[in-house]
Amino acid sequence: MSFTDKVEHKADEFKGAAKEKYGDMTDNERLQAEGAAERAAAKAKQAGDHVKDAGRNVADAFDR
Repeated sequence: MSFTDKVEHKADEFKGAAKEKYGDMTDNERLQAEGAAERAAAKAKQAGDHVKDAGRNVADAFDR
């Protein structure tokens, strides 16, 4: 994954966490749920990034 994709996914995670926290503070259940969903989606994307990086590292190890 490119560096910009990783930064974008991390920013999405922070945005979701902020939305969730704001929903907690204002007792807005819809914002809480949206924030939690956005944060979970961003974490899933980050996990995919880690898997792709690990696959590349394994492939690089066998190319040597």
